[in-house]
Amino acid sequence: MFDQLIKDLFPLPESVGGKLFSSFERIELKRGEYLIKEADYSSCLFVIDSGLIRQYAWSKKGEFTQWIGTANHFVTDLASFIFDTPSKWNFQCLSDCIVYRLSKSDYRRMESEIMEWNAFEKTFLAKCFGVMEQRISDFICLTAEERYLQYFEQHKSLFHQVPLQYIASVLGMSPETFSRIRAKINS
Repeated sequence: MFDQLIKDLFPLPESVGGKLFSSFERIELKRGEYLIKEADYSSCLFVIDSGLIRQYAWSKKGEFTQWIGTANHFVTDLASFIFDTPSKWNFQCLSDCIVYRLSKSDYRRMESEIMEWNAFEKTFLAKCFGVMEQRISDFICLTAEERYLQYFEQHKSLFHQVPLQYIASVLGMSPETFSRIRAKINS
């Protein structure tokens, strides 16, 4: 399964795909364990094979959830990984997880060993940027109810797997607003 995922995520020729696949290490994590903690340096890129991982931080208003990762998603603090800065985020397992880990040194080694790597990396970073742009646009252009409906359509299973206050936080709303919208939609 993971080898097919790597082929899908990294559209590289078969001859180099195996080299990349062999560089990933399979890791099993228990619910509550962290991949990355705030102030640590993100020295690995992870791919979720199974389980749920929450990206969160603290602000003056309290804890907020930025993202909930599911199978086939990449996980890292990208700024920390690329620029060697302390992470601003915590990445915690919400369930038992299986992830595949690629060390930063192996990631960098790919630059010199895989000719297509730079094109892949450019596409990967552009996709990350595109997701961020879409999220900003959604916060500016959509109402809270529209954001709820869109997230529900894209992530129905999460509504039964994670505490709803995490989803409310991802959507930029209080748990009370989230509950009101949910009640209205379900009535």
